[in-house]
Amino acid sequence: MFYRKILTSLYTGSIFALVGPSAFAQYGETNGQWPSYAADAGSTKYTNLSQIDADNFSRLEIAWRWQSIDADLDFDALLGDDADINFGRLQATPLMIDGVLYILTALNQVAALNAASGEVLWTYDPQVYMSGASNSPLGFHHRGVSWWNDGDDSRVLVTTNDGYILSLIAETGELDTAFAGGRIDMTNGIPRAERDVLDYTGAQPLGGVSPPTVVGDVLVVQHITSNRPRFKERPPTWVRGYNIRNGELIWTFHTIPQQGEFGVETWQEESWRYTGNGGVWTQMSADLELGYVYLPTEASTNDFYGGHRPGDNLFTQSVVALDASTGDRVWHFQMIHHGLWDFDTPAASNLIDITVDGRVIKAIAQVTKQGFIYVFDRATGVPVWPIIERPVPQSTIPGERASPTQPIPTKPPAFATQGLTEDDLIDFTPELRAQAVRTLENYTYGPLFTPPSLPDDVNIGTILMPGAGGGANWTGAGIDPETQVLFVPSSNGPTVPFMGTLEADESNFNYFRLGFRGVPGPQGLPILKPPYSTITAYDMNRGEILWQVPNGAGFAAVENNAALQGIDLPPLGGGGRHPVLVTSTLLIHGQSAGYGPLLVARNKETGAEIATIELPANPGGAPMSYAIDGRQYIAIAVNSTPTPELLVYALNDKAE
Repeated sequence: MFYRKILTSLYTGSIFALVGPSAFAQYGETNGQWPSYAADAGSTKYTNLSQIDADNFSRLEIAWRWQSIDADLDFDALLGDDADINFGRLQATPLMIDGVLYILTALNQVAALNAASGEVLWTYDPQVYMSGASNSPLGFHHRGVSWWNDGDDSRVLVTTNDGYILSLIAETGELDTAFAGGRIDMTNGIPRAERDVLDYTGAQPLGGVSPPTVVGDVLVVQHITSNRPRFKERPPTWVRGYNIRNGELIWTFHTIPQQGEFGVETWQEESWRYTGNGGVWTQMSADLELGYVYLPTEASTNDFYGGHRPGDNLFTQSVVALDASTGDRVWHFQMIHHGLWDFDTPAASNLIDITVDGRVIKAIAQVTKQGFIYVFDRATGVPVWPIIERPVPQSTIPGERASPTQPIPTKPPAFATQGLTEDDLIDFTPELRAQAVRTLENYTYGPLFTPPSLPDDVNIGTILMPGAGGGANWTGAGIDPETQVLFVPSSNGPTVPFMGTLEADESNFNYFRLGFRGVPGPQGLPILKPPYSTITAYDMNRGEILWQVPNGAGFAAVENNAALQGIDLPPLGGGGRHPVLVTSTLLIHGQSAGYGPLLVARNKETGAEIATIELPANPGGAPMSYAIDGRQYIAIAVNSTPTPELLVYALNDKAE
């Protein structure tokens, strides 16, 4: 199969770059298609297409654009005059297979489009808006669909915000009735979530916001449930495997172990009986050769106080490798014990083959909110470089029993600011720095993993750095399999969980995050030094940083501040944390509004910005690339107002 793809690339012409033998296992997409959310099951986000390069990127034009069909819905007729449905978060990355592009809207409508023209081939509406609300705290949104093919039949697989798994016939968009009627209820058999047991109004307690993962004929499905409810009895977000052909449930992996199972002893005082969350809400990756699927698991209920769940709490905030055919655990590594910081494992692991000290390793790299990359042998789970348990600060909140240590990688270096010291404060002028230092006197702060604290007359709370959003987030990372380089978009920003208590009829937690408080900087400026968002490139053979650059030179809130007039500012990194697309020629990503919004091309070897294209609105999804009839396209979703769009760019001259 590998050599057939090489020959296809050569036959098609210069639109493809050559792929070397070292890229055999995880080589991204090499035939001009984009069949998986991140190009391939290994989440490389890489294509070897080469027609668009440093010389012509700036000449890209919109080949076609497609407006979200959510805008065509008559919500007043469907839900009444008081309907308030927001469909402005178009976050999906489309797939492209055999000339057809498949995309999912914020309201989970599926559309199949002609990939060369944008012509609508079919649509499917699962009517998730009829519930009136999404179970995600971000509202209605979704990151995409999955695709399966056995040589004869093709299916588009979807998990919906309101808790169903759909199998659609790829050619027509009709429900595949062989798949348990075409629709499976995700809540069936999940404690404290089943529809026929619970009388929920509005959003159902379980749903999906990320594409499931296809491993052979098995569909691996993750769940999301809100962590905001103020009671500790929440649904666990277990991970399940279904037969794609008939919808049969094959296995369930208890991300919160049940009685008698491995790891249940890490849930002391039988807290496994009632604690929820703990599974996967983001994308997953898989090694199709090994048949393993890798679970990046989240925190458990609730994010910032664990007095009701003493112990390390396996398998939360871990990477878990499962045999996708059986659901059996192969290996796991917990990156945070007894989480107190909302540091969910936020993105799919990246599969990459590396050479360390002359030894070839089939590796897996996991980016995290806390700013570390944890790297393992993906077959065995053995760390590539030592990961050492180190002492961390302990909690001052009554009843909390924080873990005395946390696992800290020795390599690679962190990509985000971790913990907080005075050296991290804004220092454009001595006066601004002095004001920032005085502000810190009102907070608890310290190294990474400093626990939340209760406010009092002196202390507002604990500054988390990175904040609860990361570091890295669902935007994940991308790989160049030719050079074994990993590219990580990241953010530097603090958050302060405002911890408190509620009346017994409002919550049964002893303590609860009532909200987030910011950290005001001097004279309306950020309290921290720039850069505020970055992209970091790692040589994964050495576990070292190649380069780190701010994502965007400017930041309007800083540049326009009167206190900084006349000061020569460094690059500020105000462009946000957007997913990357890696091609054989370029590193491509979005930047946010303020002095954009933009689509940016960078030099992969240096991080230097090569060219930009103005976007009509902020990017919402990850960019992807494909080819049709010798022409390379780049597609990206943007959150235009009032209707989000998918924009598809190409060179005007097909011969370029």
